[in-house]
Amino acid sequence: MEFGKLPDISKVDFGLPPDAPQTERLLASLPEEAGAPLFFIGCTGWSMKEWVGRVYPKGTKAKDYLKAYSHQFNTIELNTTHYRIPDEETIEKWYRESEADFRFCPKVPQSISHSQNLGLGTALIPSFCESILGLKEKLGCCFLQLPPYFDIRRLPVLEKFLKAFPPEIPLAIELRHESWFSNPQNGEAVFSLLEHHHIAPVITDVAGRRDVLHMRLTNGTAMVRFVGNGLHPTDFSRIDEWITRLAGWFRKGLREAYFFPHEPDNLLAPELAAYVLEKALQAIPQALTRGPKLIEGKEQGQQMSLF
Repeated sequence: MEFGKLPDISKVDFGLPPDAPQTERLLASLPEEAGAPLFFIGCTGWSMKEWVGRVYPKGTKAKDYLKAYSHQFNTIELNTTHYRIPDEETIEKWYRESEADFRFCPKVPQSISHSQNLGLGTALIPSFCESILGLKEKLGCCFLQLPPYFDIRRLPVLEKFLKAFPPEIPLAIELRHESWFSNPQNGEAVFSLLEHHHIAPVITDVAGRRDVLHMRLTNGTAMVRFVGNGLHPTDFSRIDEWITRLAGWFRKGLREAYFFPHEPDNLLAPELAAYVLEKALQAIPQALTRGPKLIEGKEQGQQMSLF
């Protein structure tokens, strides 16, 4: 993830800003639901041969990476759907090879997100939605990553898209253009629209764009994309602060959260995810969650059993 990356982070204030004022109201308005809240921790892909022997058991073949991944994580930021709409056979394979509690979070294809009218008036939106509905109960919250040039002037296009998008499919939207955050009126215009349609805004925590760390919730789901810096010490202190904030949100009524740690080339993301899990188990014991247990040493890699 290159968006907002900086070569020098020494002068960045990584502290989390206060919650947006509307977040407190939103949490207070959520209906009480039975059952434990859900906390999902995942990475951005499973096709990482470098994880064999460290995240996946030694000897794991490429064809078994999804099985190994879903044994270690309970969600994924599914970037492959950004480039093509998966066919029915692929969807069935993903469903079959993943754990029962696993949730896929597919990224809306760029043929939709990066088009002038967000795919409206074409077969793209129905085709994508029909495809991912094949994931059934394993479909988590998919997300629309708007391009950096999609600005506040295109709010009417976004509104038309939200009206056309099936309400039964959970959706989060990542805003990147500076105009969404340049003044409170612009922010409230888009966040009110998302809240009206029960859509979550993605919260992105990245060094070079602190404005996208808006801390605004618009429904009972939080999706956080956290961009680390190669396991720099600040990566861990930032996670500590995030877990404290999420624990507060869960106490106030948040129903589910998706937390996606990014690291350069995705190589070290499992280490950061394991730290997220460790801290979450301590601070959010009421939430159902799980995450990676890294393999230490060759013997453990050989002995670890997936099934």
